[in-house]
This record gives sequence, C-alpha cells and structure tokens, in this order.
Amino acid sequence: MTVAEALAAGVAALGLGLEDAIQARLLAYLTLLGKWNRTHNLTSVRDPLAMVGQHLLDSLAVLPHLPQRARLRLIDVGSGGGLPGIPLAIARPGWQASLLDSSGKKSAFLRQAAAELRLANVEIVTARAESYSPAQAFDVAISRALSDLARFAAIAAHLLAPGGQLFAMKGSYPREEIAALPREVVVVAVHRLTIPGIEAERHLVIMLAQPA
Repeated sequence: MTVAEALAAGVAALGLGLEDAIQARLLAYLTLLGKWNRTHNLTSVRDPLAMVGQHLLDSLAVLPHLPQRARLRLIDVGSGGGLPGIPLAIARPGWQASLLDSSGKKSAFLRQAAAELRLANVEIVTARAESYSPAQAFDVAISRALSDLARFAAIAAHLLAPGGQLFAMKGSYPREEIAALPREVVVVAVHRLTIPGIEAERHLVIMLAQPA
C-alpha cells in the first residue's frame, strides 16, 4: 500500500470525506516533515506509512468532535512539528489556526511548512503558552501529548474566549489526571478514538475552564 492509498483509506474509515486536493496537501506536509526530520528530529516516527496513521490520521480523528463551524479560531499549544494544527488547518481552510511553540527550531519548520504549503489560515507564534497574550481569543485550544490535563488547563485557559474549550489528545484513558483537575476545570466529554492502523488507545478529553 502506498502512502497516498493509506491516507485515502484512513480518511474514508474516519468518515471525513476530504477531497483529493486536501489529501494531496496533507501528503505534501508529511513529505516536508520527513525531510526536516532528518536533521531537526521533529518526530521519532520516521517510516512514511507509520507517519500516516500516527500523525495525519491521529490528528484528523478529532475533527468530528471539534465545533462544527465554518469559521473557528484554534490554537495548537505545543505544536512541535505541527501536530495536530497543520492537518486540521489543511482539512478546514475556513478556520484560523495558530501554532504555538516555545522552540525556535520547531517554529522555523512551522513557518517553512506554512509558506511552502501556502497555508494562509495559519500563523506561527514562538512563545510559552502561559506568557502569550493573543490579540484575539480562541474558540479552541488543543494539545497533543503536551502535558497532564491540569497543567494544560493552567497554561492555556487564558487563551480562550468565553465558552471556549480545551481539547487534550491523550493515549490511554487519563483517569488519574481527570481526578486531579481543580474544581474550576470541568470535563465536558471523553471520547475514545479509533485510528486506522493504530492499535494503541487514543482518547480526546474536552474541558471547560470556568472562572475561579
């Protein structure tokens, strides 16, 4: 199976209905990530077929659980190599995505990727989440294996507009992390995600941070 076939099969299995042009841009991002990874160590996953499942499909699997709006402001906290922010921005060109990372090296890759892929709906922010003050608040703050839930809420809640939500992508069900959340952070839902080609557990935790 080719990388393109694996992506098409995975997109179909997730029921996303992404058109060919979007899938082609996702593959172009994967190629760029692999190229930069040879010298910048952006990800430990190096096999292109494995990257389809563990990076692209893993990121795209959250789409059905995000707000279904034509316009949405999203920030990817601790974006690293652009996951999940770049796949989400490619799949939803009407959304505005900010990719936030404190590493200058990773931010350089993100800027190059946004430029080469012509992602007009993406901006790159080099900063620590807790010290970043956006000009306009976000509807969604999302993270992928960034930190425990309480830490994520602590550093990212101030980035959200009223009613905005935190989306944490996790592996196994984070029972202990949920139990350790402060009273003002409410878990709205926990979804178990099924990622084509990945046997390991994946969960998406949706949280609302209420004023203390």
